[in-house]
Amino acid sequence: MFRQASRLLARTTTSRRSRAFSSDVPATPAQDSNFIESWTKVIPNLDPPKTPSSFMAPRPATPPSIPSKLTVNFVLPYASELSGKEVDMVIVPATTGQMGVLPGHVPTIAELKPGILSVHEGNDVTKYFLSSGFALIHANSVADIIAVEAVPVDHLDPALVQKGLADFTQKLSSASTDLEKAEAQIGVDVHSAMNSAITG
Repeated sequence: MFRQASRLLARTTTSRRSRAFSSDVPATPAQDSNFIESWTKVIPNLDPPKTPSSFMAPRPATPPSIPSKLTVNFVLPYASELSGKEVDMVIVPATTGQMGVLPGHVPTIAELKPGILSVHEGNDVTKYFLSSGFALIHANSVADIIAVEAVPVDHLDPALVQKGLADFTQKLSSASTDLEKAEAQIGVDVHSAMNSAITG
């Protein structure tokens, strides 16, 4: 009995297909020919339904060598700050810390916290203050940075930032409900990050 059980288990484990790594997935989605064939037999007068992969753009191919430049797309809900801009490096304020992104960076999705986005192009460095957002780094050396709100650092008024920080600090100390405390803490965090961006 045990000999048969071990033989059956060995047969089922060896016959299973191992799951492919994401890098082994084809760039273009493959059609499920068995499903389409079965569908046309049962309902020949209707097209087969679309699956989510039918609506997705093919995954960009990974280049054989690392490009010399990083392509950056930096967008806000109401504007596109950078579109297809080729730069040397960007530094984003991720929730896990400052993250430098160079050409050939590993694909990553990072949540952004209030802080400075630095765009390095040769000797020129452009700095933006971001409130929050996401950075999506792709395998083909493209970085998509999506921010809720952003402003060039040199457009920040130090006097207004100090006033806002003082106001939110006072609101935090006098807050009585959890909602008031949370709103005041967000204000303190954002104004503290703006103050650091101006002074540092």
